[in-house]
Amino acid sequence: MKSKGQRHLYALDVSAALALTVVYLGFARLTAADDGQPVYPGPLWLGCLIAATVGLPIAVRRRWPLAVLLTVLAGLTTASLLDVPREPYTAAGLAAYLVGLAEPARRSVSALAVTLPVACGAVYLGAAVVTPAEDRQGAVGLAGLVLLVIGGAWLLGFTVRGRRAAAARELRRRSERALDEERLRIARELHDIVSHNLSLIAVRAGVAGHVAEADPQEARAALKAIEETSRSALAEMRRTLGVLRTEGAPLGPVPDLDGLDSLAADARRAGVDVDLTVHGTGGMAEGTQLTVYRIVQEALTNAVRHAAPTCCQVTVEADAREIRIDITDRGRPSALGRPVRELPGGHGLLGIRERAMMYGGSFEAGPRPEGGFAVSVRLPVERNP
Repeated sequence: MKSKGQRHLYALDVSAALALTVVYLGFARLTAADDGQPVYPGPLWLGCLIAATVGLPIAVRRRWPLAVLLTVLAGLTTASLLDVPREPYTAAGLAAYLVGLAEPARRSVSALAVTLPVACGAVYLGAAVVTPAEDRQGAVGLAGLVLLVIGGAWLLGFTVRGRRAAAARELRRRSERALDEERLRIARELHDIVSHNLSLIAVRAGVAGHVAEADPQEARAALKAIEETSRSALAEMRRTLGVLRTEGAPLGPVPDLDGLDSLAADARRAGVDVDLTVHGTGGMAEGTQLTVYRIVQEALTNAVRHAAPTCCQVTVEADAREIRIDITDRGRPSALGRPVRELPGGHGLLGIRERAMMYGGSFEAGPRPEGGFAVSVRLPVERNP
């Protein structure tokens, strides 16, 4: 089904085809001004056939560009040799433009290599040899004009084709880059969800196993926490995967800074005593809040996994220029005073770095000389308008 723009182009082609046909019909019936004799000496039916062959195929040049060019070329060559009044092969130029635009490069160049010598040779022979109407110099000039019309039209079409191909490649490259970025974003979100919740489950399961006989009540509390964390993780995973499967999936609220208290509470249940300080973050953009939330979530997950039981200081402060996120833990009690902890592996810190770089911020992380681990992120301020 053709679009409105395509229908408009086809209508223009039909108009051009009718106009060229009428012009060549006029040529076939044209008489000389001095003696009233026909300029074209052949039969009228042949003149009408030439007019139809030259003009009417232009109406379908977008559908069969190469066939149209060959048909028009045959009609124009016949017209030149039979002394039909000559014009600079406008119909051939219109057909050559579509050949340069739509046909594959090798076929297009081959068609041009045939068209130019045939058209120029026919014009020269008709004007200077078969029915002399020009001297040789004039015939060469007329052939050169035909060469410019057909060659220029073909070159214009070929250039437009190249630009469209380059634009399509650029669009495809941008689409692929956007797809890669979206995959990376989804991977980060899934990692944060799975890593955080499974770390909490693992810690609470260890507590339950350790105190199962000595303190059954504590074990039951740990199992209850595991159940709640598992349900929360499954619900968040279903929301995330549901969005990927269908546009109509129910959407939960995007995590924001109001959820930091919940993160701290989860970490406390897993054995990390969190001291949370949030200041100056009012009016922060939704995307920035999500980024801060995920950074704190990943840093606390690392603390639970590598340092629990311990104390952890979380500070999120913002001023007019930047947001400062600092997460510092003291390490395991047995490690106080000596930097025994290595840089955690896996994708957690890499995800924090990627989030910081995505917003043009900075990221630092590493063991502290006095023991424990520190994560420091700086992000530019982005607030709601």
